[in-house]
Amino acid sequence: MIIVGAGAAGLVLAAELRLAGVRPLVLERQPQRREVARANGLGGQIVELLRYRGVLERLEAAASPVRAAPSLPFGGTQLDLSRLAEPAYYALGIPQPVLERTLAEYATELGAEIREGHEVVGLREDTAVTVDVRGPDGPYQLTARFVVGCDGGRSRVREVLGVPFPGTTYPEVNRLVEATVPDSVRRNGDLDVPGLGLLRQGFTRTDSGVFAFGTIGTDVLLINTVEQETTEYDDLSPMTEAEFQASVRRVLGVPLPLGEVRRLSRYQWQGRQVPEYRVGRVLLAGDAAHLLASSGASLNLGMLDSVNLAWKLAAAVHGWAPPGLLDSYHAERHYAGSRALLQTSAQAALRRGHDPAADALRTLFQELLTDEQPLHRLAAAIGGTDLRYPAPGSDHPLAGTFARDFPLTTDEGPSSLASLLSPGRPVFLDLADRPELRAAAEPWAPRVALRTAKTALRPADALLVRPDAHIAWAAPLDSPVDPAGLRDALAMWSGAPEGAGNRLTTDDHQE
Repeated sequence: MIIVGAGAAGLVLAAELRLAGVRPLVLERQPQRREVARANGLGGQIVELLRYRGVLERLEAAASPVRAAPSLPFGGTQLDLSRLAEPAYYALGIPQPVLERTLAEYATELGAEIREGHEVVGLREDTAVTVDVRGPDGPYQLTARFVVGCDGGRSRVREVLGVPFPGTTYPEVNRLVEATVPDSVRRNGDLDVPGLGLLRQGFTRTDSGVFAFGTIGTDVLLINTVEQETTEYDDLSPMTEAEFQASVRRVLGVPLPLGEVRRLSRYQWQGRQVPEYRVGRVLLAGDAAHLLASSGASLNLGMLDSVNLAWKLAAAVHGWAPPGLLDSYHAERHYAGSRALLQTSAQAALRRGHDPAADALRTLFQELLTDEQPLHRLAAAIGGTDLRYPAPGSDHPLAGTFARDFPLTTDEGPSSLASLLSPGRPVFLDLADRPELRAAAEPWAPRVALRTAKTALRPADALLVRPDAHIAWAAPLDSPVDPAGLRDALAMWSGAPEGAGNRLTTDDHQE
């Protein structure tokens, strides 16, 4: 198994494959990791999934604790989540280089191999996939049953496959810094800019663009300019402080006094998605499959692609994947990408207008956000927590949704659903002492963790939860249920039971 690209999506895929008993090789073209942070944190469903795997604690140790986000940017406006009775969006503030270093350490500890400075320059598929690599010691070839391109928005894998990448490149440039500002400029969370006056935290529109800022921690500001511009910049070309200050002058008309500058980055928005996430034995994930037209979703979306894909690829490698399992990766994650593209494209439309009608739209939009329901809906859309996959054969309201954690009491003592899912295996959980359901699930015991527990927060009599924490099947509370439905769901997601001709091994495979 070869993964092309050692960004967050590729590293999560490598770790998840190791949990599933497959030894992946990760090829990264850069000889060393870039220290420029293109993203500054994670939020929404991926944060919960990382907690289930037991990885969140080490990410917090490397950066900062997870917190309930008090607000979120949305298309040049702010979603004030502090008004809600319960948190709607949890975020982890972590610079992308720190995230990737920590994930690389985790994947390596699990047994994944990462080769930096090894660039994939070509590939071709027959009964397997042959990959042409340019390494530090010269060119060489590798062969694998499957290859996954996690190599970013300018994916070489996607290019070699000839997969189209339709969508829009928006004619605007975002420039961003993390920096302190002198005490003389700060005014109770706002900025008193010499030669201009008071700027409120959030978004300020001028005839030349948008200036925005918010706080990170106690003394650091995240400061952003947006200008209409058609220049295409090389992602590897760093932005300087002088370039940022020149942008501030164009937008505000005056420079902005800065103290210590901790991050400088420049980026352009694109809204794109490939029509197919799978082409034979080659698959695409992360930015190689989709680019989003706004911040706050792309990194999360790509990592969730990898969690969805890994256990399905492992099933194919181990030889027990049921028909259609690997194809369900495209069906589910293309849908997830389409949803993310929908809300980020809406943000692009909302933020890009600069006439009175656009101002009226933003004003009306902010008025709608004084109601709790729209706030919850938008926060869920940004975080991906509103996603529900199709669950054939189960009409339970929970089927297809992400399994929320809840406390359990087992024969071994206190536990939780999250702890049961930490090994990355599917779980059948009997919460109401249903022996007929346990008997139906027993033939799948070599692949599915069968557990019995009690809870005061029983959402169903029994749950079948996939490795990616989505519920495949649920038994209604205190109601008779045909075990055949459970058996069908087990066969759909975990293959034929023992003795039906499929291998049930979990031994490591180098593919």
